[in-house]
Amino acid sequence: MLHFECDYACGAVPAVLQALADTNDAQACGYSEDAFCDEARRIILEKCNAPHAHVHFVVGGTQANLTVIAAALRPYEGVLCAETGHINVHETGAVEATGHKVLGLPQKDGKITAAQVRQAMEAHLSDASFEHIVRPGMVYLSHPTELGTLYTKEELIEMSCVCREYGLPLFIDGARLAYGMAAMPDVDLPFLASICDAFYIGGTKCGLLFGEAIVLTSSALNQHFRYHIKQRGGMLAKGRLLGIQFKAIFEDDLYVKLAAQANAMAQQIKARFVSHGCPLFADTIANQIFVVLSNDVCDKLKEKYRFTAWEKVDDTHTAVRFCTNMTTKPEEVEALLADIDRAMV
Repeated sequence: MLHFECDYACGAVPAVLQALADTNDAQACGYSEDAFCDEARRIILEKCNAPHAHVHFVVGGTQANLTVIAAALRPYEGVLCAETGHINVHETGAVEATGHKVLGLPQKDGKITAAQVRQAMEAHLSDASFEHIVRPGMVYLSHPTELGTLYTKEELIEMSCVCREYGLPLFIDGARLAYGMAAMPDVDLPFLASICDAFYIGGTKCGLLFGEAIVLTSSALNQHFRYHIKQRGGMLAKGRLLGIQFKAIFEDDLYVKLAAQANAMAQQIKARFVSHGCPLFADTIANQIFVVLSNDVCDKLKEKYRFTAWEKVDDTHTAVRFCTNMTTKPEEVEALLADIDRAMV
């Protein structure tokens, strides 16, 4: 059985595993206060061209999301996001469990616009009962989105301007950031550091065994942030494991190079489905592809492959997702392509 249902079905890329093995006998302080993490922070800040920013390591994406959001919001505030946003649909109410409401906005292809954020703020401020309503306190985006789509540089600049106009922190979930940067190079780390109050560099879905690197460009948000990490369950005792992995994945630009290879393989899969006349549920250019298949084809492919049933389209068709990742092998994709051809007969 070959796995294409997510981008973390395998372990880590060889360079990361080798770095962990090479440093296994070294002793270090705990909780990411070690020399390995310090070096990884230095590299990340250099890549971001943001010496004023702060980097914190946490164990996973949900911990990154709920910790940043809880730290940024006052008790009566909520977070604006696309109704399909990860924090709204795939985190089991983790943000709500911190006492903050997720305020979902209508989306198109997984994205929301600056105009929608402005409209939401103006609707709140003009409501005579505004003090009785959860106040929008920040904006959450993900890049790539839950539907695999990407925000353009222009869209992000517009969003940042509106957020600053209304005093809303802008937070970007970068769980799959490597694939986004490989597919759209102008939305890179220095750019994100210039427009965001917080974003994170995904590791779990991007070649690491686990872990995310949160980048805070807001000094106010950084104040006492480690208290939040500890309280929210995101702090790893053997924190050096996070620093070692991030240092390894950023050497020789592996973070983007390997993501580009994964993107290319995903696009091969998309092209093969399209060549057989299969409609796309969402047209993407990174490592996730969404295609509408007949249930008969799904059943045939399920005999050898794991993929995600995303949404029922009608009684005989289902929208499905296939993911590649930094550890996906070309021969695995070749096998899938051949079986797609056979399943379509």
